[in-house]
Amino acid sequence: MEPREIVRVVRSRMEEKHIRVRDARLNGSAASHVLHGEGWPGLQGPRPHLLRRHEAESDFQTVKDIVLDCLLDFLPDCVNKERITPLTLKNVELKFVDSLRRQFEFSVDSFQIKLDSLLLFYECSENPMTETFHPTVMGESVYGDFGEALEHLRHKVICTRNPEEIRGGGLLKYCHLLVRGFRAASESEMKSLQRYMCSRFFIDFSDIGEQRRKLESYLQNHFLGLEDRKYDYLMTLHGVVNESTVCLMGHERRQTLGLIAMLAVRVLAEQNVIPNVANVTCYYQPAAYVADGNFSNYYVAQVQPVFACQQPAYSTWLPCN
Repeated sequence: MEPREIVRVVRSRMEEKHIRVRDARLNGSAASHVLHGEGWPGLQGPRPHLLRRHEAESDFQTVKDIVLDCLLDFLPDCVNKERITPLTLKNVELKFVDSLRRQFEFSVDSFQIKLDSLLLFYECSENPMTETFHPTVMGESVYGDFGEALEHLRHKVICTRNPEEIRGGGLLKYCHLLVRGFRAASESEMKSLQRYMCSRFFIDFSDIGEQRRKLESYLQNHFLGLEDRKYDYLMTLHGVVNESTVCLMGHERRQTLGLIAMLAVRVLAEQNVIPNVANVTCYYQPAAYVADGNFSNYYVAQVQPVFACQQPAYSTWLPCN
């Protein structure tokens, strides 16, 4: 089944219910992949956005029912549709947008490709598409400067506007970009951006349970077929949180670092890099500023060093538990 067919049928049924769709767009990593041409690690598949005019809250339930009915209709005739277990559509993510306060996190994921002319071509044209016979497809960058954003994508530069507005999940996306080889334009800009990312993450996900669910969901959704990169990603995240978190008390920070370390160990166990994780103890390294005796917002546990050596009174490595 072609993704465009899903979009066509869903859109048609929405309009039958008098829910007007303004346009359909491809965005996120899929749009970046189309524009840049190189492989985009962790690409989830097409992510069409159907932009709609707000009518009423009940419309959202109507849209949900339409999508589910369409998926059932696409199932083969041999499937018993009365006894369907929960399923996940792995290759296509549909989003129905009325309005967004912020449509992008970084310039490299700010691209949107308008699909309407392409969808109309497939519906109306009797001739196949060729290099000389094709519709005009428009793309834009909601970052504000298409050319600049495209240069950032080509040269793997991390850049954004108003980082304080980026929601907590931006930290996870930022670390994913670091693992892919992207870097901020300057060291000072990177440090400032990381502090913003960490602060917003802990505002939006203040509970350790919420943090765990968010991390596990991100790993599941963004590393399909790339399980070997999960460990590097988690270690990168661990380093950023360890270095740039300034909004937490010591025990909260240790909790989060311990969670990330635990997930990293679990990834190694799943890959058979280590045989057994039952007796593994995770350690984290305090950020450099906790050695300052005048820095009172963090608590440094007085424990014995892991290795006996002539070092400062505090341990270089502290146990998570």
